[in-house]
Amino acid sequence: MKTILLDVGGTFIKCSDGREIPIDSDGSREDIANSLKEALADAEKAAVAIPGPFDYEHGIFLMKHKFAAVYGECFAVIIGGNREYRFIHDVNAMLLGEMASGAGKAYERVALVTLGTGLGFSMSLEGHLLMNELGSPLVPVYNLPFGGGILEDYVSKRGFLRGYQGLTVKELAQRAGEGDRAALERFADRGTILASCIAPILKEYGIQCLLFGGQISRSYFLLAKTVEEGLRNVDSLQYAGPVQDIGNATFNGLKTLL
Repeated sequence: MKTILLDVGGTFIKCSDGREIPIDSDGSREDIANSLKEALADAEKAAVAIPGPFDYEHGIFLMKHKFAAVYGECFAVIIGGNREYRFIHDVNAMLLGEMASGAGKAYERVALVTLGTGLGFSMSLEGHLLMNELGSPLVPVYNLPFGGGILEDYVSKRGFLRGYQGLTVKELAQRAGEGDRAALERFADRGTILASCIAPILKEYGIQCLLFGGQISRSYFLLAKTVEEGLRNVDSLQYAGPVQDIGNATFNGLKTLL
């Protein structure tokens, strides 16, 4: 039975065979279906990482900010055919991958922050993911109140690039690496903000290992000092740092579902 692993984002579907299939999460039902069909190709079984809200047990789209054209519809019905599916929240998949074969495998209480277009957060205690009734992470942090808005306004792509129109976060990190004071301060400030907001949660759950994933985490070294300073009173914390394999952690987690 041919199996494929898919990491479904809002712009691309990353496939375990190395392909990246464009997908427009704001597109029509037909456009979304065609992209998913192309990604699945002739596979008979698929493990799929996809952001929420989503009904992971039944494979039903519940997002309104993305994939609105298929809201309330079943993934399998949209695609058609006779395939076997397993679904998981993308942040949960990355955490599973790091617990199975990455930086989190030596710890009993592990949390993961993903920094990218959005802000994700997931926790595992004694090998069990903390999830709500639909399968999304139990304790989201993106909507924590901060600065008259929410945390995601400050610690995500849009937060890092506020006032830097036309730059990517990678380019901002390059400036910081070259000693640009304003760019260095932007990363330092984001680290301070993030740590101050998540420290109470890490304390409450006795988290021992805090991992960082997502594209912005490739520049974790620019955040490390202020993150670690902000978390110094989390007595349970033994390690904070980037995931071991940013490029493959999600696929490694999907493999555990098969």
